Amino acid sequence: MSGTSPPPLTRRAGEEPGGGETDTSVGPVVIGISLGFTLSLLSVNWTEEACYLDGKEGEEVTLGQDGQLKGARKPNSISSINDVESEEDFEPRIVPYKQVQQSAPKKVFRAKYISTELGMRERLFVGVLTSKNTINTLGVAVNRTISHHLDTVIFFTGMRNRKVPHGMFVVSHGDERLIWNMFQNIKYILDHYINEYDWFYFVQDDTYTEADRIKALVDHLSMDRELYMGSPEEFIGGEMEGKYCYGGFGYLLSRTLLLRLQPFLENCRNDILSARPDEWLGRCIIDYTSTNCVSEYEGHQYHHYELGKNSDPSKEQNEQFKKALTVHPVSDPEQMYRLHRYFTEIELQKTYDEIAKLQAEIKNVSVVAFEGNRTAQWPVGINPPFEPKSRFEVLKWEYFTEEEIYSCIDGSPKCELSGIDRMDVADVIDVAMGELNKKYKPVLHLKKQQLINGYRRFDPIRGMEYTLDLQLEVVNQKGHSRSITKRVHLVRPLSRIEIIPMPYVTEATRVHIIIPLTRQDRSYVDHFLEVFASNAFETSENAILTFLFIYDPVEAQQVNQNDIFASVKTQINTYERKYPTVKIPWISVKTETPSQIKFMDIISKKHPVDTLFFLAHANTNINSEFLNRCRMNSINNWQVFFPIHFQDYKPDVAYHNQQRPVTTDLVKDAGHFDRRSFDEACFYNSDYMATRTRMVADVQENEEILETLDIFDMFVKYSGLHVFRAVEPALHQQYSYQACNPRLSEDIYHRCVQSNLEGLGSRSQLAMLLFEQEQGNST
Repeated sequence: MSGTSPPPLTRRAGEEPGGGETDTSVGPVVIGISLGFTLSLLSVNWTEEACYLDGKEGEEVTLGQDGQLKGARKPNSISSINDVESEEDFEPRIVPYKQVQQSAPKKVFRAKYISTELGMRERLFVGVLTSKNTINTLGVAVNRTISHHLDTVIFFTGMRNRKVPHGMFVVSHGDERLIWNMFQNIKYILDHYINEYDWFYFVQDDTYTEADRIKALVDHLSMDRELYMGSPEEFIGGEMEGKYCYGGFGYLLSRTLLLRLQPFLENCRNDILSARPDEWLGRCIIDYTSTNCVSEYEGHQYHHYELGKNSDPSKEQNEQFKKALTVHPVSDPEQMYRLHRYFTEIELQKTYDEIAKLQAEIKNVSVVAFEGNRTAQWPVGINPPFEPKSRFEVLKWEYFTEEEIYSCIDGSPKCELSGIDRMDVADVIDVAMGELNKKYKPVLHLKKQQLINGYRRFDPIRGMEYTLDLQLEVVNQKGHSRSITKRVHLVRPLSRIEIIPMPYVTEATRVHIIIPLTRQDRSYVDHFLEVFASNAFETSENAILTFLFIYDPVEAQQVNQNDIFASVKTQINTYERKYPTVKIPWISVKTETPSQIKFMDIISKKHPVDTLFFLAHANTNINSEFLNRCRMNSINNWQVFFPIHFQDYKPDVAYHNQQRPVTTDLVKDAGHFDRRSFDEACFYNSDYMATRTRMVADVQENEEILETLDIFDMFVKYSGLHVFRAVEPALHQQYSYQACNPRLSEDIYHRCVQSNLEGLGSRSQLAMLLFEQEQGNST
């Protein structure tokens, strides 16, 4: 085969493909062409070139020096010498590591409450328009009749008194101008409460509001409406179109309406002149929102009633009065309370009717149940009884009669039925007789002869359960009578639990501990300081310890020659040197008759009014746990705290013929909570001073009252504070015999004697000693 390529296949013009001469060697030619094409593919320089129709991604493609497109070359591709020279040197090199500087993460704001984060709002805000002259009379009456029904009640006033009634949130604007105060009221709400409530209700303090009805009204109103609702009145003179809501009967403003009014509030203050705040607000709303006052909206009526002068609510028979949301005018607080009682009785009767209706429905539905009426719990609608899981959880029944009860606090088998227990039993018997007569009248009439047996127990799920065996006299319609015995079952259900708002307290308050010392108390000081140092000095407890040295006149005269408290003062100096940051002050007094009130008079004058005192005994073990409870349970201008300490029994009785333990546990055989003792007390100095001031008149008539009363009796008799008593396991006393002062009141002296007797030992321990003594005498 020669080196020249064969001539190409050609076709003459006009020659048909199938005609003329044919070539018989076509196969080798086809194979040669295919092989040449394959070899040419192996020698091609492959490049990836991005092809974009619209040219928008042109920045990703670069031009070489020859004007051709240069793409990203694959690692295994073959490049020409020119290309290599134009590229970077690809020799291996170490690239130093640089840590990526992370930008500070954006702080995510999380609301304190879920309701805030989700944008949930309360339903109703109530603003009461009062004044300096009426806030302590009508203002207090309004607060007592509606505040426990509504979430937020704020009293708006111009000038405020020096002393604000307790439990009321008062906002004072410092000006008596009525229009200015109304402007400030709306502005205050827009600044502080507009994002928290859907509806805003304004009412004067001489208006009674039925709180449950106003709540029910707003619950049926759409919150996105621009609504101005109350008692529509025409403007004075009739020159202006539209109607405003008369302030005497109160009015509702929607949040949407107030938000629309907000940009124009300053214009209303400057442009609108009026003598009445309700007219001024009405003109402002009409001018800038075109919203008139209405008394009816979407089928819901704003009922109100104008009360006549010296009217008695119990004698009002007007149907409009019975349906009223608000009643105006109210002349004095007594009339406000009578109105509240009247409307409360109406609502209570409605509640009873609803309960009876629901009970009837439950009975009707239970008929079609699997077990019939037996599936319905008794009483209908009350939780089923508690089911104990073990024998230790079985609820105990108490047996009682009309005169006695057979489960006593002191552990005795029988005691007199008195006080609240006696009232409880009498009330249960009266209710039982009323229900029996309601059931059998008019066929039979029943009269109680006596209570044969009575049983009661407290079920934590249901309430107090009673079973009574009554002996009754039954009289029929013909006058014939006979005596029968009837067993009845009753339940006093647990009522609705109410959260009572309490003033704010903190555990950061410093406690001033006062320890009065007499000659007999010196022996306790060593142990007291040892325990207190480990619990307070070493832990830097926020407390100050003060000793009160009590001398009688003879001891006071010999103080320079023979100081009975010299050893105690030496111990104090020792602890002050051991703990350089601690100072233990002491005060000396001279008296023939030790009295808590006289001592506190001296101490009170030496401390600020906001001082928190803890008056204790030298035999008391004090720790941080109790001091925190002292801080939390003592509330300035609200509550004083008298803890009940745990006192050990006399060791010779509690551990007779036994080895005494090193530490005493709080168990019934080791000691008891001494309910007769009132020596420990937590209270603020301001509360003591205020209560002490109320005693001045009685002290002037009888100075001995300072010696016959203790601080507990003083607070109970002369203060309006809550006197809180509670057992305190963190307050522990060793056994000690108290020297009872016969010069104190008979009640205080009797409590002291009883405390000494009950502190000897438990009944079983004393009985065992008596038994052993009798056995010894008999032999």
